[in-house]
Amino acid sequence: MLEEKDLESVKKISEASHQIKRELSKVIVGQHDVVEQLLISMFAGGHCLLVGVPGLAKTLMIRSFAQTVSLAFNRIQFTPDLMPSDITGTEVIQEDKTTGQREYRFIPGPIFANVILADEINRTPPKTQAALLEAMQEHQVTAGGEKHQLPNPFFVLATQNPIEQEGTYPLPEAQLDRFMFNVMVDYPSEAEELEIVKRTTADIEVKIVPTLTAEDISQLTHIVRKIPIADHIAQYAINLVRQTRKDSADAPDFINRYVQWGAGPRASQYLVLGAKARAILDGRNFVESDDIRKVALPVLRHRIKTNFNADAEGITTDDLILRLIDSIAVGTENDNGTEVFRATEAG
Repeated sequence: MLEEKDLESVKKISEASHQIKRELSKVIVGQHDVVEQLLISMFAGGHCLLVGVPGLAKTLMIRSFAQTVSLAFNRIQFTPDLMPSDITGTEVIQEDKTTGQREYRFIPGPIFANVILADEINRTPPKTQAALLEAMQEHQVTAGGEKHQLPNPFFVLATQNPIEQEGTYPLPEAQLDRFMFNVMVDYPSEAEELEIVKRTTADIEVKIVPTLTAEDISQLTHIVRKIPIADHIAQYAINLVRQTRKDSADAPDFINRYVQWGAGPRASQYLVLGAKARAILDGRNFVESDDIRKVALPVLRHRIKTNFNADAEGITTDDLILRLIDSIAVGTENDNGTEVFRATEAG
């Protein structure tokens, strides 16, 4: 059970999320789902990969997002000649003028900030991409045998262009799995595009008012993990993940036909964490099955690898996830207190 102070924190998170959305709407037109997924990942303590064609304000959105929560922000433009030390920092020899002794001193790189915009992350070689792995997972950087803690909170928000493949380096699966969400940034509607043109071609200066501090976010991320989840809702999330795995006992026929490999246990963890964060943003202190369904696409789409059959028939991971959601019913607790699951579609 949540304590009274925790319930107040749930209310604070919900109110802050509405305020952040209002501040972002001063700069960003539309993209409501993208903004919500960014908020969910922030309060759940996860990282985000934003995928979209150029010109959809991905960079502007992330920079403005950092301003609304009053966090230290650094942008790293990934290029083919970028080295790992350009991101994490490097050691230099420094001489003490009084004693004449020389010693190594660590110069922090741009990764030492609360929000890191890894712009066009697929344009740099795997060696440099891998420099982010330890930072994303352990929130620390190792240089010269010394560990250096990163600021808290710490979020990596990476962007990727899906249409340009020449001269790019696909992210390795181990690194993709570190991203909590894979967020698809789509084209705006006609009305939204008209509003974008009117705003960006006028002499208008917008000021974003910070809503939360770094200390606030660090405290509130702990509240997300305190939100209770019923066993049958957690089991629903696990069933959803397990059925993405080809040739497993739980996998339906269409998964065996179209999937090369499925999602791992980290997907189950992020489904539950994301659902808890979404419940809080909605002002609830309990998780519903709809929360699991709403975060299923961004959690699973980069953790499922389709095979040649799917590519030949134009079937995407999103198609498979939506079909899985339709085929799995949420469990209910019977009189004996156990969960009962049924499929609404036969593979």
